[in-house]
Amino acid sequence: MKADAIKLDGGKAGSVDLDDAIFGLEPRADILHRVVRWQRNKAQAGTHKVKTRSETSYSTKKIYRQKGTGGARHGDRNAPIFRKGGIYKGPTPRSHAHDLPKKFRKLGLKHALSAKAQAGELVVIESAESDGKTSVLAKQMRELGWKKALIIDGAAVNEGFAKAAANIDGLDVLPSMGANVYDILKRETLVLTKAGVEALEARLK
Repeated sequence: MKADAIKLDGGKAGSVDLDDAIFGLEPRADILHRVVRWQRNKAQAGTHKVKTRSETSYSTKKIYRQKGTGGARHGDRNAPIFRKGGIYKGPTPRSHAHDLPKKFRKLGLKHALSAKAQAGELVVIESAESDGKTSVLAKQMRELGWKKALIIDGAAVNEGFAKAAANIDGLDVLPSMGANVYDILKRETLVLTKAGVEALEARLK
């Protein structure tokens, strides 16, 4: 499929051929859901922790004698049944990550790109270069109608462009190897440079 390319100032910059095997698929929500869930679970800190009865700060003395009180048998006040006692089977630090085959992750990225192309939210630009002026880039974004955009460049992001984009709310810039399903779906507009298109096609073939 063909897509028109533009410049950051809005001018035309020819057209590019987009591989149908990457940008022309029928996007499936179940595939995208599984890959996003894998990404978010892997990123989860998993540092939640509660104290067990061996860690609570209370006396370990037996609170009263075993027999003859008419009450239930108890040891110390750290038991989970008591207020301020230890928690039984509470959360402990762990990894929430789970496995997902590389082929499936690659397929998810293809479906994310296809979803943006099908929704008309994919824009191809000639290049992402700037002299580092945030105000100039912000004005160009407003004129192009980009409110929340992700720009994916080639192997490396232009240093001046990255500097200019750093303080613009709603604009993310990634190299082609950093392209991922979650960031693509999170932003309203996906912007690819010509170098980014070539790099993604080489990565996903």
